[in-house]
Amino acid sequence: MTIILFVVGLVLLIVGAEALVRGASRLAARLGISPLIIGLTVVAFGTSSPELAVSLKAALADQAGIAMGNVVGSNIFNVLFILGVSALIVPLVVAQQLIRFDIPLMILLSVVLLLLTLDGLVGRVDGFLLVAGLAAYLGFLLWQNTQQNQRANAVAAEEGTQVSASEAPWALNLGMIVGGLALLVLGSRWFVDGAVALAAYLGVSDQIIGLTIIAAGTSLPEVVTSLIAALRGERDIAVGNVVGSNIFNILGVLGLAGLLAPSGIAVSSAMVGFDIPVMIVVALACLPICFTAGAISRWEGGVLLGYYVAYTVYLVLGESHHDALAGYNSVMVSFVMPLTVLTLAVFSLQEVKRRRATGA
Repeated sequence: MTIILFVVGLVLLIVGAEALVRGASRLAARLGISPLIIGLTVVAFGTSSPELAVSLKAALADQAGIAMGNVVGSNIFNVLFILGVSALIVPLVVAQQLIRFDIPLMILLSVVLLLLTLDGLVGRVDGFLLVAGLAAYLGFLLWQNTQQNQRANAVAAEEGTQVSASEAPWALNLGMIVGGLALLVLGSRWFVDGAVALAAYLGVSDQIIGLTIIAAGTSLPEVVTSLIAALRGERDIAVGNVVGSNIFNILGVLGLAGLLAPSGIAVSSAMVGFDIPVMIVVALACLPICFTAGAISRWEGGVLLGYYVAYTVYLVLGESHHDALAGYNSVMVSFVMPLTVLTLAVFSLQEVKRRRATGA
């Protein structure tokens, strides 16, 4: 029965992601909204609904480790695993807006989260500030899209042409979006419930469950949606979905959880000292990777995926107090990470020189 539920859940994820991407891209054309902004908002927030549901439920049940671990783990998973796998399959083109604004914002919010958790608690005031930040971000995207539409209409008027719009019915587009989200949530829920039950049976801690199994499980909608979007050529939606989801996870998911949790969300010292800094480093690494050639190539996707595997191995070794943890940590800190940083720095410098030479 568990295998049947797993297979059916996977089918629901694929069908739901296809419906969501198709409906969102058509609705964007109908409303004159860029696919990138649709990816940053409707698709990103929609695919983050499992994270919202799980974190709110955990916060109200006083399971702070799951609530916080789900957000932090999902953000790490989104960048390392989703972008990594997507780029391995289809190299991803990254819009300049993401490089200039949304990715730096994701980095800034990751740092802000660390500062908010230094006192060991995400309380109601913190939650209010985060939710207010989400409202401001949405307002900015709406203003930005209005400006883009005005420029497009002005150019069209000068050239004597007309900005085209999709003729697909409104009801069909909205139905595909809502139906796709429902299928994504249902499919991911079956996976998460089984995984959590298994982990609890094995005696794994709430924090590790939140950082790994639940984070990956609740990110399944983002995984399938980004893969489907990339394969269908909607690469703005594929990358925007990941960046927008990370922004929403911090501002929306954690903000609402902090507002509604009876005594706030307690944050462990391990989370403040290791996992949130890892999230910041991952967000920082996203900028030079996306900057080089304005794309995420296959080898860069392989680097991202490799680091997710390394991070997961570290968590497992740490949870089991394995003797290999010290040596593993030494190799990662002394060799693998510096080599990666050096490689990204060299490629970024080469990209800067190329853009200066071409005037880009």
